[in-house]
Amino acid sequence: MTTAVERRRKGGVTADRGGTVAAMRSLWPFMWPADRPDLKQRVAFALAALVVAKVATVLVPFAYKWATDALVPAGTTSTDTLLVAAVATPIFLVVAYGVGRVMSTGFTQLRDALFAKVGQHAVRRLAFRTFVHLHDLSLRFHLERRTGGLSRVISRGTNGIESMVRHTLLNMVPTALEFAFAAAIIGYHFGLSYVLVVVATVVVYVAFTVVASNRRIAIRRAMNESDTDANSKAVDSLLNYETVKYFGNEGLESRRFDVAMERYQDAATKTWTSLAWLNLGQTVIFTIGMTIAMVMSASEVVRGTLTIGDFVLINALLIQLAIPLNFIGTLYREIKQGLADIETMFTLLDEPAEIVDRPGAPALEVREGAVRFDDVRFGYDPARPILKGVSFDIPAGHSVAIVGPSGAGKSTISRLLFRFYDIGSGSITIDGQDLREVSQTSLRAAIGMVPQDTVLFNDTIAYNIRYGRPDATEEEVRQAAELAQIADFIQSLPKGYDTEVGERGLKLSGGEKQRVAIARTILKGPPILVLDEATSALDSHTEREIQGALDRVSTGRTTLIIAHRLSTVVHVDQILVLKDGVIVERGRHAELMAERGLYASMWSRQQEAEEAAERLRRVREQDPGFLAPMGTPDAVTAAE
Repeated sequence: MTTAVERRRKGGVTADRGGTVAAMRSLWPFMWPADRPDLKQRVAFALAALVVAKVATVLVPFAYKWATDALVPAGTTSTDTLLVAAVATPIFLVVAYGVGRVMSTGFTQLRDALFAKVGQHAVRRLAFRTFVHLHDLSLRFHLERRTGGLSRVISRGTNGIESMVRHTLLNMVPTALEFAFAAAIIGYHFGLSYVLVVVATVVVYVAFTVVASNRRIAIRRAMNESDTDANSKAVDSLLNYETVKYFGNEGLESRRFDVAMERYQDAATKTWTSLAWLNLGQTVIFTIGMTIAMVMSASEVVRGTLTIGDFVLINALLIQLAIPLNFIGTLYREIKQGLADIETMFTLLDEPAEIVDRPGAPALEVREGAVRFDDVRFGYDPARPILKGVSFDIPAGHSVAIVGPSGAGKSTISRLLFRFYDIGSGSITIDGQDLREVSQTSLRAAIGMVPQDTVLFNDTIAYNIRYGRPDATEEEVRQAAELAQIADFIQSLPKGYDTEVGERGLKLSGGEKQRVAIARTILKGPPILVLDEATSALDSHTEREIQGALDRVSTGRTTLIIAHRLSTVVHVDQILVLKDGVIVERGRHAELMAERGLYASMWSRQQEAEEAAERLRRVREQDPGFLAPMGTPDAVTAAE
């Protein structure tokens, strides 16, 4: 199967094979937006300012020539110079020279100012498009990527886009225009031989720049990859700060980061070294060409066919030409480097969304909330099936629990209900509507989730609760918190609902985070509820408190419970025992206990573990220094 990266390298936008035109074709709608006539007007005015600036630039050296000739003693000047001196004083010509330089710079800066809003608009739109696309990609894609690396790709990509937008429209066209003006003036005033010298210099200069810059692309790409790797390791380590501390592996993390930074250092050193050689080569090539032209001009001055002013003019024109000519090299490098920076970003945009709505998919209509799995088969890898013909019903308003050993496929069922993946065969329906036939937005709006590992945004408690329904009022947020039994805790905090929860909610305990998640789901008010091991990570006391809140939020809702602790599901309408992707038992708690099968065995082991844990707790109360034997099971692992 051809990956997006392979497709991009074979025929798409790459930094090292014909990608500039394709990139500009993709970027043009953002630089000339059809829905923004004001931005189009800015582009037009910027281009007009560009032309005026370049005309002023190529005319400035003539004022310099005339001023020079006017200052030369009369005996050494030609007739045309005397005429010029007769009608204009040297002082006036010097002032004209200054005015011309100011006009050239002023209109150039006006061009940049006019285009600034256009360029930033293009950057924002493309960054927004990439951000939206990342959310459209599948859970599988994000589980295989590092968040730190993705954020770095977007950051470099937006910078590369800004560089390309600015350099192509604001510098490529004016550079070509200025070169054409200068070449025409040199040819008209000095002759074809001078033009040939200039053209040969430019050809050699550009050829050298292209070859050297192409070699630098691979170095630049290696530097980007090292930078992404180092940033990913840093973000990953900081997100797992507590784990690093638990195992005392600060040294290990530092070494991993330093190894990545060492690779970045080597690549960056090569980048700057190659740039130095490139700049030196450009300077040598242009200096040789300019020297040849100056020798030709000096010879003609000695012979009397040119004036000293003409010698000054050719020097000024060549120096003036050096600026855009030097910028051709910079322009080429910037475009190529910009392409290298946005190559990965374009690859992300090319990454197809695994789960997509069919054209014209209607919204899910939840009339009662009945859920049905019919002979569902699924595997993350086709060679390794997870679910092997799972069938069950959850009548509207009823609760069904799924229990079983780890790896049986319990959490996979909840992910399929949210349609994070498409099933291999069979069907999943809500009120008779196949999930693949309705829009994903409406489907997920109808389902609430309380996961085992609640991840909160690094914002306030109020923000995290309101995330369930962003348009909720403050009173509705407070009511949800009260139903989740966390309102008293929030009010006891100095900042109340405005308290920051920290990265991933680390400032709150596990029970407090779960209550925030419950409040968020209560505020959402979905007709269908999924509790995915919502209390398995909590201690028994906290679990009992949270369980009461969960019972209240699930009342009257169709509820699917993924459970490790069997004591939390004894009152549900039906329990499904899943093993190796197959439902091996089903029924109520008493019925399954009477069967003396897998469920009864799991229950027995879990009860023994809970009793052992309770005995251990009592011993520790009497002897705080007591250490439990290694391998003492807890209630959850015993159930597995």
